Amino acid sequence: MKKYLLSVVALLCVVGASAQSVYPSAGEDWARVRPSKHGFNDKKIRELRRFVIDSMNTTGLMVIVDGECIFKFGSIDRTSYIASCRKSVLAMLYGKYVENGTIDLDKTIGEIGITDHGGLLPIEQKATVRHLIQARSGVYHPASNSGSALDNPNKVPQRGSKKPGSYYLYNNWDFNAAGTVFEKLTGKSIYLALEEDLAKPLGFQDWDIEKQRYGGRLKRSMHPAYHIYISTRDMARLGYLMLREGEWNGEQIISKAWHKEMLTAWTSRKEVSDRAGQRSSFAYGYMWWLYKSRTPELKGAYTARGAMGQFITVIPELNMVIAHKTDSVYGRKTSYSRYKKLLDKIIAAKERE
Repeated sequence: MKKYLLSVVALLCVVGASAQSVYPSAGEDWARVRPSKHGFNDKKIRELRRFVIDSMNTTGLMVIVDGECIFKFGSIDRTSYIASCRKSVLAMLYGKYVENGTIDLDKTIGEIGITDHGGLLPIEQKATVRHLIQARSGVYHPASNSGSALDNPNKVPQRGSKKPGSYYLYNNWDFNAAGTVFEKLTGKSIYLALEEDLAKPLGFQDWDIEKQRYGGRLKRSMHPAYHIYISTRDMARLGYLMLREGEWNGEQIISKAWHKEMLTAWTSRKEVSDRAGQRSSFAYGYMWWLYKSRTPELKGAYTARGAMGQFITVIPELNMVIAHKTDSVYGRKTSYSRYKKLLDKIIAAKERE
């Protein structure tokens, strides 16, 4: 009996050690394993390399399953611009400060003192912080940077015509103002919060706060874009934190309640499609894109998306994170349609029981 109990204890220790090992250690590489360890076809995953080389402009790619890397490509340690993925990162940062009372999502931007060149209309001042991170503020003041529906005047309602909260529009003014609100209420820069609340706890390998910089034409709008420069392998850590519902190696970095709230469909796929003028596969949460697809493996999946080919895609059904980057400094671009073909190939590599 004693020998049996010792065996059970030893087995439990092994299981515990294995559970701990699914998180990469601080500053260390992800464990690399054969795809078949996690139920993926080795040959099909190897063939991804040729597809990426022949058909994409990828500069960095990692596929993580259950905390281990089954495929990587390119310069995964190179830090570069992640475009609109920054918005999803800001959503992650918001949670701690909402829950400790520093940020009140239902406070209006007028109450907080948010304005812009030429002032805001009385109806625009009634938009809340929640409306900003939902892209439903109804504020259509020019943004300091391009890259949203505001670039196309034909898609933008007249200022003051939409009640805050009533109308979704993917709008960089909202996202940039959400950054200003964060910094005004927390008293710290987005970059310092990213360092303290995510980069250090997750053990980023390539983080450098000195490489981060604001951008935009501040004569158009006083709210700058908070551009973020990180590596593909650190993007994967952010995705893996999301996959684990905010938990990292035993510590709850983001609460499960905030994780759930971020990934609630505040805007339906139909409304996203209506605003885009074409059928979309996504609903919209708090600055995260939520898959609404008939593909079984994409049930509950979601992604951060950035211009030119930046993606952090989380697929809970497969315990998978995909971090993809197209470094814009090389003048390259990867469209979502091309990325979706890669995603389909990865899903198809899963062995069926």
